[in-house]
Amino acid sequence: MSNTHHIVSAIKAFNDNYIWALASKNNDKIALVDPGDALVCIEYLQKNKLVLSAILITHHHRDHVGGIEKLLTYAKTKAWPVTVYGPANENIAQLDVTLKENDIVTLTELNCQLHILDLPGHTSGHIAYYNNDMLFCGDTLFSGGCGRLFEGTAEQMHSSLTKLANLPGNTLIYCAHEYTQANLAFALAVEPSNSDLHTYAEQVNLKRQQSQATLPSNIALERQINPFLRCHKASIKLAAQAYTNQSQSSDSEVFAAIRAWKDNF
Repeated sequence: MSNTHHIVSAIKAFNDNYIWALASKNNDKIALVDPGDALVCIEYLQKNKLVLSAILITHHHRDHVGGIEKLLTYAKTKAWPVTVYGPANENIAQLDVTLKENDIVTLTELNCQLHILDLPGHTSGHIAYYNNDMLFCGDTLFSGGCGRLFEGTAEQMHSSLTKLANLPGNTLIYCAHEYTQANLAFALAVEPSNSDLHTYAEQVNLKRQQSQATLPSNIALERQINPFLRCHKASIKLAAQAYTNQSQSSDSEVFAAIRAWKDNF
């Protein structure tokens, strides 16, 4: 999937991770987003004759940071200078540049600028990288779902997801896992009367039958089908109320109810 200046490619890792390779159309330099597995990245670099110039990290979980050390060692053997970017509020040993909300990452060799969004919830210091075309959001927003709450509160995660829902509709979402099919099974349980959701679920099932990626998604689509971005909608509020046998007084309480439901789904 490409935009005007850049090409974004998925490198598959582990069971269902995507490591995103961000390339310029004008040279052989790339940045890698959340390289949990160094070996698949090195294979990708070699096969495509590419030069690693930056690593972008969204949060500290092992399947996102586990490949940094080996990649840096490999880059040294090639005399490639690599800058590692990541969240200021998480303990990740290899970071050269630490980032928080409103910071801007300028990847000069890729002719690319990315804005930083703070997205606490999945982890306490989770960040995303965003520009007008694309969003690298790690484990915060998935297609049809969102990340589990390991360190943050439901209120924080709801606020983070609302921030993402307010981005332009055509923003492409490059999240880190192929969870779409399972997410939509849950979304249909929450909102069975959503026709957009049924249509999308059919498209996703066809893609997965052919082992195709369901990503990137986009913000406009997620606003229509993702229950975690729809906590302000009556249909989701009623579903949360039915699940908990009580009414929720705020959208973040609705979010907490359906997140708990998903955890046990």
